[in-house]
Order: sequence, then C-alpha cells, then structure tokens
Amino acid sequence: MPNYPEMKIKPGYEHKFYIKEEMNGMEIHRAWIFVGNNKRIFSRLLNYFSFVFTSCWVGITKLGKADFIFCESPPLFLGISAILLKKIKKCKLQFNVADLWPESAEKLGLIKNKTLLRITTRLEEYLYNSSAIITGQTQGIVDNIKSRFPDKIVHWLPNGVDLSLYKFDEVSGDWREKNGFSKKDFLLIYAGTIGHIYSWDMVLDAAKILQQQPSVKLIFIGDGAAKKKLIEKKESMGLSNIFFFEPVSRSSLPEIWKSVNLLFLPLLNIELNKGVVPAKTFEAMAMKVPILLGAEGEAKKIFIEQGKAGLSFIPENTNDFVEKIIYLLQNKEECERLGKNGLQYVKENFDRGIITDTLYKLLSGLN
Repeated sequence: MPNYPEMKIKPGYEHKFYIKEEMNGMEIHRAWIFVGNNKRIFSRLLNYFSFVFTSCWVGITKLGKADFIFCESPPLFLGISAILLKKIKKCKLQFNVADLWPESAEKLGLIKNKTLLRITTRLEEYLYNSSAIITGQTQGIVDNIKSRFPDKIVHWLPNGVDLSLYKFDEVSGDWREKNGFSKKDFLLIYAGTIGHIYSWDMVLDAAKILQQQPSVKLIFIGDGAAKKKLIEKKESMGLSNIFFFEPVSRSSLPEIWKSVNLLFLPLLNIELNKGVVPAKTFEAMAMKVPILLGAEGEAKKIFIEQGKAGLSFIPENTNDFVEKIIYLLQNKEECERLGKNGLQYVKENFDRGIITDTLYKLLSGLN
C-alpha cells in the first residue's frame, strides 16, 4: 500500500460545509462537523451527529460506486451513516472498533442514562451484525467481539507506524531548544488525547515530589475532556515542572519524539484499561523513545514484556511512578537500550505497510 504524506487543509475549510481535496492522486471529500466550545454531553452528541448527517450527504451526492464502506467507532453513531451508505451503494461494511462502545462509556461513567445505554447497545449489535468484517485495534477488543458474535469475521487491525516517516537518523531534534528546554533537562512527554482513562491526579502528585529533581519536566501535547481540569489543578498546586502544548500536526511529531527522553502512560487501574493499547506509543518506539507504562494487560504485554521497550510501574501508584522516573534519570544507558529495543520491535511487528497489506488481501478475498 502506498504511503501518503500529510494533507494540507486550505484556509477557511472550517467554515465550509463540504470541500474536495487531493492527496497524492487520491480524492479526499471532507464534510463539515460541529465543534463545540465545551465538553458537555449535549455538545459531544451534536459533534457526533453533525458528522453523521453531513458525511451521509457527501457520500450520497459526491461519491460514486464503492466496494467497501469503512467506518470507525467511536463515535458509534457514525455507524448510522455507514449503514445508510452501505444500502444505497450496495456495498460491504468494514466496521473498525477502536474502543468498545457503549461498554467503555458506561464503565467510565460518561453515559449513565439507562435508556441511552440500551439504545446504543442495540445499535452496536446491529452494526456488528451488518458488517462483512469487523476489525479491532487491540486483541482485547477482538476477543470481546468474537465472544459475543462468534459467526462474524473479526480481524485484529493494530495501530502501527509508517517507518518511512519516522527515521531517527534523518530527523532533527530541535524542538527542545525551540521551546526553551535545555539539553540537561529530562523530558517526559504525554502526547495524545487527555482523556478520562488516565490517572492525572497521580501525575500531579508525582510532579510535586519531582520538583526536588529540577531537570525533570513533564510535557503534555494534545487536547481532551480532562485537560482544563488538569491545568486548573496544576496551577492551584503551584507546579512549575508541568508544561502544556496544543495539538500538533503529524509531520511535527518525529522532531518532538527525538527531542524528549521518555513517554509516560499513566492509565487508571480499571478492568477496561487492560485492553487499551495507546496508538502514539508505536511512533515513540520508532524514534527510540523508551516507555514508562502504568497499566496491566495488553499494553504491558506488548510494550514491556515482549518489546522490552520500557519499564512498567504499578498503576495509580505515585511512589512507584516517581521511583521509576528517577531510576531512568540516573541510568541514561538503560534508556538508550530500551529505546533501541522499541525500534527493533516495531520494525518486526508493527510496520504499517505490512499491516495494511494484510488487510487489503483480506478485504480482496471478501469482495
């Protein structure tokens, strides 16, 4: 499968209902989506359903014949648009599950209304039954769906990394200096969605202790429902060793990864998180960034036990988190060894080119 560069969006796109672009010879049709100013459930639902309607309209009026409709969940509601387009285009549906909805939303307390839970559960079941193939981003998701829908084709489609974009020796590491950090600083980074599945209170408590280590800096790049509260608490605690940056383009990530010392992933100690495998981890590993993981389950098995690409700490355990950070701070050679292990592991197991070729052959057999 070809590797496509990042597409540049034309200025003013956010004000258009529909726009057509081209990326390396491939047509991209973009539909308008409502972006709310808050994280309340009504705003989220409006965000989800706006794209349900606009994507369906674009699909019907702008697109021709298709062999497959590819639908990503969450948001689960986008499956409504996928089903309509599947019937209109008379094609097959590939339903890709990145997170089990509504199960995860219920366990995290994001959806408490019993009626809404019943409706979304029935929608989930209908979408799975209507799919020619279901793909899951983690083995835990795949196993869960297989246990409930044994007659369906369920394929593990893990996140991976485009190794043509993440070449350690060809990437500059200037991001550190550009943003005021010194070469002596030990930079820990979290990049991605700042959501509810992470133990941010534990990180803040650890940052307070780590103020005794002036070179240790904790960096957040991204946005999410928990970000505002995290910033407010950081300021109320007077922490000067935590830094927040807005989301960046994918093309900027290689330079950032090369500029930092460690990726930290402090997941909550809940059953749901045993099946979570954070996507950004593969990119960090491709840039020789070691991982500090607070999780049990699939992520620990892949990154720590099999990949030997980092260290684990007891989930939600502040002292263990701090101890592992100080150990790696004082053992730079260990960091280097773990980073090299990570690069080798993704090369052998999570090359996106190999992953997409495997999926293409599978879909070709179903068509």
